[in-house]
Amino acid sequence: MKKTFLITSEFLGVGDDELGATLMGSFLRKLCTAEALPKEIIFYNSAVKLLAEGSAVLDAIEMLSKKGVGLTACGTCVNFYGLADKMEPVNMGDMAGIIHELMASGHVVTV
Repeated sequence: MKKTFLITSEFLGVGDDELGATLMGSFLRKLCTAEALPKEIIFYNSAVKLLAEGSAVLDAIEMLSKKGVGLTACGTCVNFYGLADKMEPVNMGDMAGIIHELMASGHVVTV
């Protein structure tokens, strides 16, 4: 079954941002070593910052990409945060494409 992960924030959980950033880094790095990987990860809202130049988790992002996980960033979000020229090579999606991907997925996990 095709799994899609939806990452909605640069932080994992709600509370202290420093802790949330640490937890997100841990989550993405552990995901790299998981036996089963999602087919696609969609990043929107502040989660697109995880894909930008200078992100503390680019090592994990690059490893996931090398392992064949599709990475899609919300183009509206990228433009909102002024990151268009700082993005690592990822798919830039619009809301119609994101909806299509979510509907085509057998299972969606929101992180």
